Amino acid sequence: MDRGAGARREGDRQGRRGGSADDPLDQLLVRAADGDEEAFAELYDALAHTVLGLACRVVGDKAQAEEVTQDVMVEVWRTADRFQPARGAARNWVLTLAHRRAVDRVRSVTAGRVRELRAAVMEQERSFDTVAEEVEVREEQRAVFRCLTQLARELRLPLVLAYYEGLTYAEVAEALSTPAGTIKSRMRQGLRRLHDCLEAGS
Repeated sequence: MDRGAGARREGDRQGRRGGSADDPLDQLLVRAADGDEEAFAELYDALAHTVLGLACRVVGDKAQAEEVTQDVMVEVWRTADRFQPARGAARNWVLTLAHRRAVDRVRSVTAGRVRELRAAVMEQERSFDTVAEEVEVREEQRAVFRCLTQLARELRLPLVLAYYEGLTYAEVAEALSTPAGTIKSRMRQGLRRLHDCLEAGS
């Protein structure tokens, strides 16, 4: 695994090797920083369970805590060269990384749930708007039908044929055996009365 070990200066490597002699975890992490995979494997076995326990307490979900643990241990391998024994023990360094990762996971999950909730609320609002529009259309249709029934037959029929059946003036005139001019006049009169009826009912 390449963590840019070639970029580390020999003096830094020597400084890390001078870590705490009485803490085997410190020595394992220093060796891992130098690319010792066997040392990292030992470090993993020694700390993975502790990291998992901390992640479980913070995240509250075992499956996610296991993912956090894997992420943390990968980060430990990648960034082992940042560990400075003089500043603290390897165990504390790893657990600090674990706590930070676990908190990030909680924030990410929370943000995701907030986005889902907002999306659900917006969907409900859209559904409500759609229903409201449909109700409004049905109300308008009922109002138009009510006003049409109040028109005299000679005024109502041309409107029904034209607007509900899609007939032209000429087709309406032919269907009713009535001159086109008369049909136009009756439709204009019918529309005026229909408008007055709808206005009175609003």
